[in-house]
Amino acid sequence: MAARRKAPRRRPRRSFNVSAIEAGTALSLAQSTGFAKALQTALDGNIAQGVNDMSRTVLANKSKIIGTLGAAAVAKVASKGFASGTLAKLGPLRVKL
Repeated sequence: MAARRKAPRRRPRRSFNVSAIEAGTALSLAQSTGFAKALQTALDGNIAQGVNDMSRTVLANKSKIIGTLGAAAVAKVASKGFASGTLAKLGPLRVKL
């Protein structure tokens, strides 16, 4: 009788893909919306002030935000990577076209 062979062990992937367009767009949006400062304020316990700061910053930078999203859309179309329709991913937030 032949000895039984052990089942092959599956190893986790050691690499992953990151879209440069989506990552760049997400970082630009995080900067334009004042996300870091608002998050820090909310983590300090003042959630209302964090939300107010972020909404004020978004209103002040709305033309920059629209420009960023437009440039990302053009870059995605130019690179033919628009199958997913996602312009930016930042944690649980996704911007889709």
